[in-house]
Amino acid sequence: MDIKSAQVSGAKVWPRRAVELFAIIASILLSFFLEDLRQENEEVEKKDELVQDLAIVVYEDLKQIDALRATLEASLACIDNLQGDIASGHKKLSDTQALEALLCVEVGHSFFPQNGVYEQMVATGALELIESNELKVQLLKIFTHLKDRNYATSTEIDSFNITFRNSVLANFRIRFSYNSEDGVFYGSRKIEDQKFNLDYYMSNEFFGLLSQGSLYANMYLRQLSDISDGYRAVGALAKSELVES
Repeated sequence: MDIKSAQVSGAKVWPRRAVELFAIIASILLSFFLEDLRQENEEVEKKDELVQDLAIVVYEDLKQIDALRATLEASLACIDNLQGDIASGHKKLSDTQALEALLCVEVGHSFFPQNGVYEQMVATGALELIESNELKVQLLKIFTHLKDRNYATSTEIDSFNITFRNSVLANFRIRFSYNSEDGVFYGSRKIEDQKFNLDYYMSNEFFGLLSQGSLYANMYLRQLSDISDGYRAVGALAKSELVES
């Protein structure tokens, strides 16, 4: 083959090779694009699964909050009955009724949020994939600020509750049976025998403990109300996120 023929043949080969090279590069780029798209779709699907789990957790935590609110409201009613009886000179309640009311005062129960789903969202990067900025803000609020606030308040109330229980059991000789299967949280008690300490019952110290218990119950009820508002907002925004994604 002479030089001229070789040049003509080479001129025909190079366009074909250029097309083949372009096709190879395009195929590689397309495969990268499709792989990125697949990973992105998987991440979005995982995010949606976690948002669905979050909606379930929110519903369960709201039920826990409702049960706590009922316990605190019942405690406030018992405190009111006790202070009313003390104000009357112990004429409204019998000794047994007063002690039963005293045992119903439960201000030491705390709200324990289920934050596992939120922590998983943070760890996997799913939180950043949430489209609703409002949902992100609400999640940060209830699982950081309100969580820390709840822990601080619960710790303070728990400390008071220990003092309250020790004072009651040290000054009233109460023997009771305990049913661990009854009640929403920690079971229930029934008085079997008692020796009423009227002097302590009528003292300013005891009245002050009841007032402090009332203060903590009302304070925690307000905090639970704030937490409930945040959880309801998250529940509604989570549903919207799933519809729009």
